[in-house]
Amino acid sequence: MAKVFAFAEQRGGEIRSAAREAVTAAAKVAGGLGTEVKALVVGGPGAASSAGELGRFGAAGIEVVEHEALSDYQPEAYARVVAGRVRAGDYGVVVLPATTLGRDLAPRVAALLDVPLAGDVTELDVVDGALTVIRPVYSGKAFAQVRVDAAPALVSIRPNVFQPTDAPGAGIVEVVATEVETSWARTRVVERKAAEGGALDVSEATIIVSGGRGMKDPSNWPLLEALRDAIGDGVALGASRAVVDAGWRPHGEQVGQTGKTVAPKLYVAVGISGAIQHLAGMRTSGTIVAINKDPDAPIFNVADYGIIGDLFEVVPRLTDAVAALRASG
Repeated sequence: MAKVFAFAEQRGGEIRSAAREAVTAAAKVAGGLGTEVKALVVGGPGAASSAGELGRFGAAGIEVVEHEALSDYQPEAYARVVAGRVRAGDYGVVVLPATTLGRDLAPRVAALLDVPLAGDVTELDVVDGALTVIRPVYSGKAFAQVRVDAAPALVSIRPNVFQPTDAPGAGIVEVVATEVETSWARTRVVERKAAEGGALDVSEATIIVSGGRGMKDPSNWPLLEALRDAIGDGVALGASRAVVDAGWRPHGEQVGQTGKTVAPKLYVAVGISGAIQHLAGMRTSGTIVAINKDPDAPIFNVADYGIIGDLFEVVPRLTDAVAALRASG
């Protein structure tokens, strides 16, 4: 029985949450196939330092490819390395995260392996010995069930959907000597700009407080920052496309079809009407709370809880209530 492969994303030698999710999803598939999971970590020297933790989530083995040329993400080089390791291991199923990096890497790997890619998957299962997945289509307005008959079956999973689950595996780390040519890299990183104040990326947050044009002015964003801080850790600020286009917020915070697709446990939409492109990016959130003064706003059609009212009155009161609740224990 062919093994299951999971690409484990890392940054600066630290394993990303998306890596744990990918291994968790791969372990679920491996359980259905009666086989084991192998994970792959690609990076610069030292990438193996924290790779062993992936065994906690079901990886029987973790291959690590270290090379100076791989210290920064290089699309062509990473794709060649991943495709090469997939071929060498004769894997039957390949799981990658649909993160910003994964959305760029997965189709490149698919092209090198000459197989289709089932992208942005929200559910995985094994039916009659074959991988079957569910993925959003038509901007999230419907879900397609897809049987992946390719060999290997290549999928990318939506972040924050497959919560990391303890399923201890052997977790044996092996640094693999793989040929890496510097000529593979056609791009180079010239500068990195960190988010202000080390802000959490919306694609990794378990809770998102997002604002739209109803905020009226960028100077009003402290209202959302106060709510974020009252809720606590693991909360990120998001924004609609209209807000980003107006220059109120950075593009990295944009949620939607032309921004980032997110699936947090809780999504709070403040002053967001709910345009189709925005809904496409957050429709699969666990719980959606909408605050808008327009009772006919489309956002209420997907919200689990809706508050019809002036956000400038509602948000401060909500912030106080959340802070009081946390203070009480």
